[in-house]
Amino acid sequence: MSLKLKKLTLHFAIAGCMSVAFCAQADVKIGVAGPFTGPNASYGAQYWKGASQAVADINAAGGIKGEKIVLVQGDDACEPKQAVAVANRLVDESGVSAVVGHFCSSSTMPASEVYDEAGILTITPGSTNPLITERGMKDMFRMCGRDDQQGAIAANYMLDVLKAKKIAVIHDKDTYGQGLADATRAALAKRGTKEVLYEGLSRGEKDFNALVTKNWRAEA
Repeated sequence: MSLKLKKLTLHFAIAGCMSVAFCAQADVKIGVAGPFTGPNASYGAQYWKGASQAVADINAAGGIKGEKIVLVQGDDACEPKQAVAVANRLVDESGVSAVVGHFCSSSTMPASEVYDEAGILTITPGSTNPLITERGMKDMFRMCGRDDQQGAIAANYMLDVLKAKKIAVIHDKDTYGQGLADATRAALAKRGTKEVLYEGLSRGEKDFNALVTKNWRAEA
C-alpha cells in the first residue's frame, strides 16, 4: 500500500472524527490497530509509518481546530482473539474517537463488532473479505479491493493469459486466504471451469507431501 493511500485512510478517519461531538477534547486520539508483531508485522510497520506521517503533517498545520492528534497503537498480531482484546482496550481504556485497522480480515471481523457497538468510526486499509462491509455496520469502511474482485481477476488471468486447463486452488484456512480462494473458485465456475483440486493448509504446517501428491494425481 502506498504512503499516499495510507495517509488518505487516516485523513478519512479524521474527517469522520470531526463530525462527532466527543472529538472535542485536549487530544484527538485515533487508534491504529494491526500486526506489529508476528509474521505480518511488516504490513503493520508500513501503515503505522504512513499514519504517523499524516499526523505529523496535520498537527504541523494546526491539528483539528487547534487540537493535536495522538495515535494509539494496538498490536493484534493478526490473531482474532488478540484483535478483540485490542479493540476493547482502544475503546474502553484509550478512549479513541476513530480506528485505522485492522489489517487481516480474520482480525477485522471480530474487532469491528466491538467498534460498532461503541459507535467508533473504523477504516481498514487492508481487509478484503466482502462480509466486512456487508453486515450493516454504518461506521465500518475499507480502503482496498474485495476478495470477490481479486478472485475474478485471478480466474481471468489463469484462463485467458495462462490458458490453464487444470487448476488447483489452495488456501491457508484463515479468513483472508480461504475467502480469496472461494472467490477465485466462484469466478472460475462462472467461466465454466471447475478446479481439479481444492485444499486448505493449516498455518505453520511444514509437511507438504500429501498436498504435493494430491496435486500430482490431479495433474494440475
